[in-house]
This record gives sequence, C-alpha cells and structure tokens, in this order.
Amino acid sequence: MPQMAPISWLILFIVFSLTFMLFCSFNYFSYMPSLPKSSELKSSQLNSMNWKW
Repeated sequence: MPQMAPISWLILFIVFSLTFMLFCSFNYFSYMPSLPKSSELKSSQLNSMNWKW
C-alpha cells in the first residue's frame, strides 16, 4: 500500500481549509436578520423599566 507524500497532505489540508472557510463565510453572509417593525420599536421604547421602590 503506497504512502502519500507530505506535500500531498499539505495540499489536501490547504484545499479542505479553504473549502471550510468559504463554506463558513457564505453561511455568515447569506443570513439576513429581520428588521424590527416600527410599531414594535416604539412599544419597546415606551415600556421602559421604572422601578418602584
């Protein structure tokens, strides 16, 4: 059974690392968070925490 040369392991590591980084960056930049609606934003501002001691 032939062994792989160290340069082949290095190329494999580089290829899989680049593939992993591309996959993670595509997933990161493809996510679009939903923006809060103006009515929800106003209601959250009105409900401030007033502590009654």
